[in-house]
Amino acid sequence: MLQIRIHGRGGQGVVTATELLSVAAFEQGRHAQAFPSFGSERTGAPVVAFCRIDDKEIRLREPILEPDVLIIQDRTLLNQVDVFQGLKPDGYVLINTSQHFEQLGLPEIAQRFRRERLITVPATAIAMKHLGRPLPNAVLLGGFAALSGLISLEAVSHAIGEKFSGKVAAGNIAAAAEAYEFVKKEMEELSHA
Repeated sequence: MLQIRIHGRGGQGVVTATELLSVAAFEQGRHAQAFPSFGSERTGAPVVAFCRIDDKEIRLREPILEPDVLIIQDRTLLNQVDVFQGLKPDGYVLINTSQHFEQLGLPEIAQRFRRERLITVPATAIAMKHLGRPLPNAVLLGGFAALSGLISLEAVSHAIGEKFSGKVAAGNIAAAAEAYEFVKKEMEELSHA
């Protein structure tokens, strides 16, 4: 079972991201579950949502304490919340920032986890380019598809098309595709470093 935890702030579409991810998994014939962790749901407050993906029915209902994947939609959370808590040693990390991982001041994380699975992508900038709004959620799902290979970009695009329509769907699909290509390039550069 693949367990994904998404950290962000209220208004960034954290819950929508897990819903889209579960629809993408269904599109690929897998079982999925998406749910938020409720607290103070005001704009700008830290928010966490969870997604599980498996080839068989999922019966667990509790929050994900040991994720295989972390998606961090707001880099300012790195200094406020222990977002890396419980991350499995071979886990994936995708952070929304224009900085490279080495520039984030997280040397202990870079040492504890597989460097080729620690990727950053400027999701907010990509969202602004395609949507005119700073909504990084669908963008990061395109990046996640490239980073993990566990869901396809086509499945992410399908999920976006199920949730949104018209220009919003087209913009999110284009943004996810750009993030997918960005992460593929980053991973290629890391493999040659």
